Amino acid sequence: MLNVMFRVAGIVLILIAIFLVSKKSFQTGNTNVQGVKKTPLNKKTVFALIGAGALCLLFSLAFTIIPTGYTGVRVTFGQVEERTLNNGINFQIPLVQEIVLVNNKQQDIKFNENTISSETSERNTVNFQGITVTYQINPQKSAWIYANVTNYEAGLVNESLVASAIKTTSKTLSPNDCTNRSIIEPKAKENIQKSLDEKYGPEVVYVNKVVINNASFDTEYDEKIAKKQQAQIDYETQQIENKKNIEKAEADATVTKTNAQANADAKVIEAQAEADANKIISDSIDENVLRNRYYDTWDGRLPSTIVGADAASSILINPNPDSSSSAEVVTGTVSSGGSTTSSSEGATNTSET
Repeated sequence: MLNVMFRVAGIVLILIAIFLVSKKSFQTGNTNVQGVKKTPLNKKTVFALIGAGALCLLFSLAFTIIPTGYTGVRVTFGQVEERTLNNGINFQIPLVQEIVLVNNKQQDIKFNENTISSETSERNTVNFQGITVTYQINPQKSAWIYANVTNYEAGLVNESLVASAIKTTSKTLSPNDCTNRSIIEPKAKENIQKSLDEKYGPEVVYVNKVVINNASFDTEYDEKIAKKQQAQIDYETQQIENKKNIEKAEADATVTKTNAQANADAKVIEAQAEADANKIISDSIDENVLRNRYYDTWDGRLPSTIVGADAASSILINPNPDSSSSAEVVTGTVSSGGSTTSSSEGATNTSET
């Protein structure tokens, strides 16, 4: 903008000088019938105006302001310098050097007119339309691109390169994936970047995004795809239903197992309680308790049974066949002479062996 102002100022000064000279020449050419003295032309003023105008023009050609988002490439008599110029004021030799601006902002190149035909991994024909590639030139490579790429502004990312990369991408994808933008667009971007790196070298051009607006098949194949997708949906629905049934069966089995375990634990607890009770009863029973219980349940009839480990501790119960209501409980001790003396509540018998 600043150099434009200097150019305009230089042109205006030169035009003013030309106007003064032309005006004086016109006045000189006309006859002064009244004999009025003419004002002479001030040549110093004219030369000053012309000189100032020329200086303004030269100064406007002596520098270039590189705006944000651009880099500069200095060219001297057609020779491109390798060093890239950064933003700001950069000076050049007027009429000898030139600074060319290179756009390093994100740029979109669109391929809307032609259709790119390709195939899927299953050899189905697919057509791509409405492709947009967003790319950006590496600022450090601006000089190299200007020196080595013909018409880089229009041909840096060309349609043939993009078409080849998209065809390579689609041949690795199934028909469903070819129509899924979240799958095909990142892969297309990767392949386009790979192609640019092979052509220009790494880190020269960056591919930021690829947009594919439309991917279509023929009508017959669309019908097949619709049936296949419906079958897939039905299969997935059935799988979900099967999973629910399995989960329900597992839950029921878990409940049954839990209930069975609870019943088993209850029986174990009950058996353990009964065993503990029996042990307590068993530990509390001695000979006196047994004798008392026997007496409590005795019906008065005496079996011929001796209970006891020896004669001193034995109990002899003699039955009385004549009376069911009478009985004798005989206890005895063995004397040293070998005789046994028995005593009872109504009679005393002595026997000798």
